[in-house]
Amino acid sequence: MPRKDTVARFSVSLPSSLLDELDLLVKRRGFHSRSQAVAALAREGLVEMKSEEGSGTMAGTINLVYDYRTRNLQTKLMAIQHKYYVMVVTSQHVHLEHHHYLEVLLVQGPVEDLRKLTDELSACKGVKYCKLQLAAEALPPLL
Repeated sequence: MPRKDTVARFSVSLPSSLLDELDLLVKRRGFHSRSQAVAALAREGLVEMKSEEGSGTMAGTINLVYDYRTRNLQTKLMAIQHKYYVMVVTSQHVHLEHHHYLEVLLVQGPVEDLRKLTDELSACKGVKYCKLQLAAEALPPLL
């Protein structure tokens, strides 16, 4: 059973060189304390673990770079997104140099299905880059 969100204290032993790197991370990322940095790293690690396990419902983004000159590519990409319309919350694309678009899809759903969506998009001729980045638990239901 999950605990309430109260603060729990525990002791950690680290090699001094790793502690120096942690202090540098605290400074560079603007954390207020080592505890805040360790909590952020733990959250990131847990999201990664959940995504690797492929279990549960999560939210994240799919980042695509593609050559818009490729025949019928945009139609194919839209058809795939429509097939998975329940998982694609929104999308945005911007024009890049050299005939490329960057498209970012905000997605949520079962991890296995998000991977299938990503795989289908990346398999399209003309797609140069396609990556799923899982970030958190799923968004609240849309009304």
